[in-house]
Amino acid sequence: MVSLWGSKSDNEHSKPDDDAPRNGEGSRPNSRQPLDQDPDERTRLLPPRNDGFLDPDDPAVSPYNLWSVRALRYFSVIFLVITFLWWVLLLVSLFVSPPKMNARGSGFFDFSYTTLTAGNLLVAILFFSSPSKALQISGGIVAVILLVNMIVILAVARLRFEEGAVGIASVVWATVIALYNVLADRAVQWGKKEEEERLTGRQENRRTLREWCAVLTSFVIMIILIIVTILLTATLILRSRDASLEAPGERYYVDGSKYQVHLACVGNVTYNDDGKRNPTVLLEAGEDPVEGTFEPFIYTTYKNGTIPRYCYWDRPGFGWSDNAPSPYSAGMNEAALSEALAIAGEQGPWVLVSAGVGGIYSRIFASRKVKDIHGIFLIDTLHEDLIYTIASPGRGFVLWARGIISPLGFDRLAGAITKRRTREDRVYGRSAYQSGKYIKAKLQENLVADSLSKSEVSQARTVQSKKTPVTVITSGIEVGKSDDWYRKQEDLTRLTKNLLSWDVVNAAPHEVWRTLEGRTVIENRLGEMVRR
Repeated sequence: MVSLWGSKSDNEHSKPDDDAPRNGEGSRPNSRQPLDQDPDERTRLLPPRNDGFLDPDDPAVSPYNLWSVRALRYFSVIFLVITFLWWVLLLVSLFVSPPKMNARGSGFFDFSYTTLTAGNLLVAILFFSSPSKALQISGGIVAVILLVNMIVILAVARLRFEEGAVGIASVVWATVIALYNVLADRAVQWGKKEEEERLTGRQENRRTLREWCAVLTSFVIMIILIIVTILLTATLILRSRDASLEAPGERYYVDGSKYQVHLACVGNVTYNDDGKRNPTVLLEAGEDPVEGTFEPFIYTTYKNGTIPRYCYWDRPGFGWSDNAPSPYSAGMNEAALSEALAIAGEQGPWVLVSAGVGGIYSRIFASRKVKDIHGIFLIDTLHEDLIYTIASPGRGFVLWARGIISPLGFDRLAGAITKRRTREDRVYGRSAYQSGKYIKAKLQENLVADSLSKSEVSQARTVQSKKTPVTVITSGIEVGKSDDWYRKQEDLTRLTKNLLSWDVVNAAPHEVWRTLEGRTVIENRLGEMVRR
């Protein structure tokens, strides 16, 4: 019977194998690759190490073996969670301001710094185990630029005031995290070196393809972050430059000192033969700041002696005024104006001159100051039935998106460099629409236009005294574009039972004062109302 495992006698009678290993090589395990077999993908290229060290590619060779490295990663994750919560809070505050968190500036800079911090932390966590010199240098550049941002904000009084505690905390946190990431990356690199020397006998200088891809990806992302921080810094410098432009008139704290609004008056108070104060013209801006639209024309009217005196102000977010807390309706706007006028010691009677969407604000003011209103003067103003045109969700999303990227200053920087835009252009002129404050004001207007503001102006129409004189000036071009606009302008002539005049100025645009005929009609009709 043949043994299952073979026997010594069987081996003695078996034929000698010419290919059998000799000189003791037969003691090698049978699992080894036969010498006469061609190498394939499983063939070992190098003999196993017998020096007690691990292979550099062994998963056990990792910087995570050190508790200090693991702790740094835990801290990075905790910092990312904190940053994300702060980011969500700032996002919500763009629409509804939490208590004590109102930024007198736009709030978009705070959001940008926090977004940058979150991106920086994500890069650090995703590529935590692949430290590199490129990542450390690029991270150091980001940290230095953010440090410059922090210094500029703290050094320029107006920026420090606008950003407030929220903005300062955001830029300081961004700077600290950027420095922390650089130090953490160096610590991981040191830990990796220590573990390689301990477990493999030497520091590994080569990288796998996966590691090279990780290094390249992290470096590209950090280059993008460097560009973002440079743009933020350039825009911040423009803001500091614009902050040096002196405001005519004064800024006044309103709404419990939450923010300041700008108010200015031109001319002295005069009295008629009966000893009563002559009316003061009060300007309400339309779609853009009043200083860059019809205030220069009104000043000419004043110099011509047509009107004795006028005042103008900037709605929150326009010109030299701060942004107000959100939400912010037309009624809240007129409450702020009334408070500023009271603090400044300004009294009526008032001739309310408004253009575009400013007519909504003036009509609410008139309904709340019935005894102080000498007349309402509307220049191609928006009707409450058409308020939906500024309240569409699509427009709101575009405004929000513009606000998010506004701190990068693409258009503002291009205008300053290539078109030589001045401080005046950016504060109240043709480039004012590019500022974060202006965009925030328009976003606030959009959010409540078809709800709170429409309700307030509808109530104002009901409350308005029917004896108040009204003058309506309408753009001929706008009437030609839309019959609906004509019908709504005609309806505005019935605000009260005391219509003084209604003029449709042919060939005049929405900003009627841009044409000679428009200026002539406005000046004549305004003079008639003031002298009435």
